[in-house]
Amino acid sequence: MIGRIPVTVVSGFLGSGKTTLLCDLLGQRRDLRLAVLINELGEVSIDGALARGSALRCEGLPGGGGDAQQVEIVDFPQGLIAYADDVKFAPTLSQLARRRGRIDHVLIETSGVALPTAVMARLQEPELSADFVLDAALAVVDVPLLLSGELEPADRAGEVAQAVGTLFDRQIEQADVVVLNKIDGLGEDELLDAEERVRKRAPGVRFIELAHDARLDARVALGLNLHQPAKALPGRAAAAPAVPLPGTEWQPLADHGPVDGHRHSGLSAHAHGLSTHTHFHEQDPGWLSFVLRSGEAQDVARLREAIAHTASSEPLLRCKGFVTDAAGASVLLQAVRTRVVSGKAPGGAALPGPARAGELVFIGYHLNRARVASILSGATGTIWR
Repeated sequence: MIGRIPVTVVSGFLGSGKTTLLCDLLGQRRDLRLAVLINELGEVSIDGALARGSALRCEGLPGGGGDAQQVEIVDFPQGLIAYADDVKFAPTLSQLARRRGRIDHVLIETSGVALPTAVMARLQEPELSADFVLDAALAVVDVPLLLSGELEPADRAGEVAQAVGTLFDRQIEQADVVVLNKIDGLGEDELLDAEERVRKRAPGVRFIELAHDARLDARVALGLNLHQPAKALPGRAAAAPAVPLPGTEWQPLADHGPVDGHRHSGLSAHAHGLSTHTHFHEQDPGWLSFVLRSGEAQDVARLREAIAHTASSEPLLRCKGFVTDAAGASVLLQAVRTRVVSGKAPGGAALPGPARAGELVFIGYHLNRARVASILSGATGTIWR
């Protein structure tokens, strides 16, 4: 009998590098057959395009599995995956369950403004719990942003800072594993400082892992079995059923010994707080996303400067998308606040659909679409709308 399909949830604040790490994991999959669900807060799936490009790029590479069909990618643009208004989540997983003989593991990348508890709660529902089990919840952290103080706790002054700090805290509090990303060039003292900050704000995190060169060893990301019942040892009774994820009446376990795989290593018990995610976003509807498009080729350097300028004057936290440069080449552009980078997309990834010169997704807190379009158009000398 084929057992339940393990599910790994990858969360993290906007621009933390979730998709980059996920794309690298696709290259490490070997013979593992994966289903990847990618959620973005917007009408265009940039991350889905990148993941497809990575799956194709590793086709035939040593250790890459040799077959892009081993990876099935499902986009969840618009809204937040597994939240109350998401009618696609359960049917998608039910379809995967009917093909469980051809799927070894499910990876779910949540939106940068979502809490992982929504997915975790849905996996416990009767229609899904017989076929799926949570393997682990990972939270990816942008270490330079953390050390800069821009992810400080919610008591920091300012509406945007409060929203960012509260959301970041909730995301890492729910994680089993926190991944410190974008650490290249940082010294040991800085890494220790980052770990101390994470431990202080989320003392229940089980493990903290380092992602050098935006790479995370698949062995610390997949197959952790953190929410599976342990197998019985000779002379001992079988362990209790899988540790239930908490509802409103749930209390943290004092002993996580029955949980197979990793241990808490002396850390205090922690709860995942499943009842928090819907209320959290209902009380804070300020997170907004929209798409701006241009029919003109772009001076990429000038566009990068325009986006950095926009982020310095508007509550813009994340920008990503594809543009066409003066030579007619497709360019991937990504920004986290005022840090803007551009380059060739992995595997030649690009957006599907009608040809257009530029399509960028903007995410921010109470971000004004018309004002951003006006700033971008004026600074680049091209029309964005």
